[in-house]
Amino acid sequence: MASNNGGPWGGGPRRPSGGDNRGGNGKRPGEGPQIPEIDDIMRKGQEQLRVLMGGRGGGSRGNGGGSGGPSFGRGTVILVGLAAVGLWAFASFYSVRPEERSVELFLGEFSEIGQPGLNFAPWPLVTAEVIPVTTERVEELGVSRTNNRGDEGLMLTTDENIVDIDFQVVWNVNDPAELLFNLRDPQQTVRAVAESAMREVISRSELAPILNRDRAIIAQTVQELIQTTLDSYDSGLNIVRVNLDRADPPQEVIDAFREVQAAEQERDRLERQADAYANRVLAGARGEAAQVLEEAEAYRAQAVNEAQGEASRFIAVLDEYAQAPEVTRQRLYLETMEEVLGRVDKVILDENGGGQGVVPYLPLNELGRRTQTMEGSN
Repeated sequence: MASNNGGPWGGGPRRPSGGDNRGGNGKRPGEGPQIPEIDDIMRKGQEQLRVLMGGRGGGSRGNGGGSGGPSFGRGTVILVGLAAVGLWAFASFYSVRPEERSVELFLGEFSEIGQPGLNFAPWPLVTAEVIPVTTERVEELGVSRTNNRGDEGLMLTTDENIVDIDFQVVWNVNDPAELLFNLRDPQQTVRAVAESAMREVISRSELAPILNRDRAIIAQTVQELIQTTLDSYDSGLNIVRVNLDRADPPQEVIDAFREVQAAEQERDRLERQADAYANRVLAGARGEAAQVLEEAEAYRAQAVNEAQGEASRFIAVLDEYAQAPEVTRQRLYLETMEEVLGRVDKVILDENGGGQGVVPYLPLNELGRRTQTMEGSN
């Protein structure tokens, strides 16, 4: 069986052996395989492309199998159309997570807010920007937290002391449209506003309350001031909380500050002791004063009552004297002598007895006193 040596692309019929020195395959003796022509390569490539695109394979130009270029069928057009629709739908439909919201822009202007789920924004007229809103973001400020920011946490108090403060600002987004159109860098805006607000609050406070009891009040005040400032910018940001983590004197003077604090505590202790002593002494003095006042009041009442009684008695005697002078005079004399003689030691001797039986040197006074003492003991 004769082999076809027309080459890989198929040669024509053999030439007669006579006429030249070429062999039966149309080549000169000693020549290699014949290189296919460019036209043949182009023609075969066009035929294969026509078949792939849905056309019919044809023969060479001589037999009218092709028109010199690829022909696209109706199936190819439909396939291309479906692909274009798919790409448009892929660019127009988008999903939003529960913690996100989208801002839809119609030709670059705000249109509406997209809610969680599947949303439709017909591209290219409408585009969407998806922004996390409920995710809490934290900005940390202070010397120990951001060493590359220099004196960010060093602030001056109203009593001209320097305090080193570390604090956190936790924030999220409550209006993504305002955030998108009004803020270029939300993170840097929050940092700048937070630092400014903290410096303003610290400048109105003294050092001791900042270090001890007023941290919660300062954090709340700073949060309100930051939120007010951001609202004035129409930023669309919400400050969740401010955490005041640390408030200490600067590291260079912290030892001296602690010594001052210890001295102030000792001073407070001594003052409390002095106040306690003063209160105790003052209370005792007030008690004694009250006692003296009560005694004086009692003496005054007694003296007044006695004087009133004497006056009443004198008036009664005066009335009796006016009615019977002699009798009243005699009565007054007897009562007075009774009162006077009743308070003296006395011995009464009867003159009629002549003094008989009385020893001149007998201590009658001592006998009388001794008798009274014995009667009193019995």
